[in-house]
Amino acid sequence: MSRGRGNLDPKRVSSELFTLTYGCMVAQLLKDFDSPDEVNKQLDKMGYNIGVRMIEDFLAHTPGTKRCTQFEEVADVICKQGFRMFLGIVPEVRNWNAAKDEFTLLLTENPLAEFVELPPHCTDSLWYSNIICGVIRGALEMIQMEVKCWFIGDTLRGTESTEIRVKFVKILEDSLPAGED
Repeated sequence: MSRGRGNLDPKRVSSELFTLTYGCMVAQLLKDFDSPDEVNKQLDKMGYNIGVRMIEDFLAHTPGTKRCTQFEEVADVICKQGFRMFLGIVPEVRNWNAAKDEFTLLLTENPLAEFVELPPHCTDSLWYSNIICGVIRGALEMIQMEVKCWFIGDTLRGTESTEIRVKFVKILEDSLPAGED
């Protein structure tokens, strides 16, 4: 006799499937590349390409979102709307610098890191969830904002929390491709 769907939450099942799929992808990258540093670069590159496309989906599903004029507003939108929409979490924004152009995202939970244990040779150099940094960079670049983004701590590497640092670099000017006026 077959079971019905019962009390399965489709969002939870999707989240777990995504987490496991992501884990398989990272494991394959570790097999394909010589060093965890190269895997970090590949994850960032993949994330960037995802972020470039995700921003359209984000803007389409948040029609009330206004253009941000301060970097603090960008941080607020990233956390309260972006992370909630795509990962189901709301990180905390903290540790602003004096110029208000750099902050830390504190992830109290990281859905990508569920069920994960890093291999011993990777605990000092692999940023397992580095795809998130690429997504942030790619999405913000599509709204003419260049940022740098990097991990400063990860519970998988033994720190108390998972933290990502985001630094505003510059506003990108709209430009036409060479030869077009």
